[in-house]
Amino acid sequence: MSREGLLDLYAVILATNSSMKSRVSTRVLLALGATLLLWSSAYAGIRAGLKGYSPTHLALLRFLVASSVLAIYAGLAHFRRPELRDISGIALSGAIGITFYNLALNYGETRVDAGAASLLIASTPVWTALLAMIALHERLSLRGWGGVLMSFAGVALIARGQSEGIHLSPQALVVLAAAVSSAVYTVQQKHFLSRYSALEFTAYSIWAGTLLMLPFGNELFHAIRTAPMAGTWAIVYLGVFPGALAYVAWAYVLSHGTAGRTSSFLYLTPVLAIVIAWVWLGEVPNMLSLIGGAIALAGVVSVTLWGKATRTEEVAQATADG
Repeated sequence: MSREGLLDLYAVILATNSSMKSRVSTRVLLALGATLLLWSSAYAGIRAGLKGYSPTHLALLRFLVASSVLAIYAGLAHFRRPELRDISGIALSGAIGITFYNLALNYGETRVDAGAASLLIASTPVWTALLAMIALHERLSLRGWGGVLMSFAGVALIARGQSEGIHLSPQALVVLAAAVSSAVYTVQQKHFLSRYSALEFTAYSIWAGTLLMLPFGNELFHAIRTAPMAGTWAIVYLGVFPGALAYVAWAYVLSHGTAGRTSSFLYLTPVLAIVIAWVWLGEVPNMLSLIGGAIALAGVVSVTLWGKATRTEEVAQATADG
């Protein structure tokens, strides 16, 4: 083959590779957008479900639905069985990220006002960044940490604008524990996503988490018979969309990015939740909430564009760490 022919072939390979990267990026962005939108809508769904169900019954029914959806897909896609060495780790992930997180969040939302709850849950990316530094050796630049703090400040303004101040209670501490457990689950996923697909890991962890909820299912069928249909349908929605589909999409996004930087996008959840409540429930946000949303968005942009530590910063941080 002539030199010109080799150059043409090389150009085709580069163009193909660039096109593949573009498609992957588009898929990741779509998965990320779907995750944020669905998880943002979950707050309204939980409020609706709690009108007819206890926090434990809501969590169990939601993930029985999610588990059924994933079981149907697993039968069609022929999932690989988890390796024996990974079963205990996957079960632990399900216990932390599915069982504890959802029971704690549901219980907390019975008493904690929306502003305080959104602030506490929005602290998840901070805990994720800290845990990722320890467990995954991921580094954030100074600009990245500045973006984290900016986003947290924006969410604090949203919380302030959505309530008459932030009143912490024992339930609020439980919500904070849920935020930490979500961060642990995110970091744990990175370990398993190198060996399992996003769908496989999500299905295994949700099934494990659902099994661990079964002891809380006493009189669930009685609750289903007596609860208003609106509450039951809200839980079905939570199981199919913010449950199964959103968790799968989030695992897919994590498999294509670092845990710390990717989790910074979770700061958009309270912003989207305000918009959803505005459109769906007619709750008009006040100016303070809108300003907080703009600040939170700016922080996410900062972490995304400039959050990764340079090699010089990594060496400096490693030296400082001893």
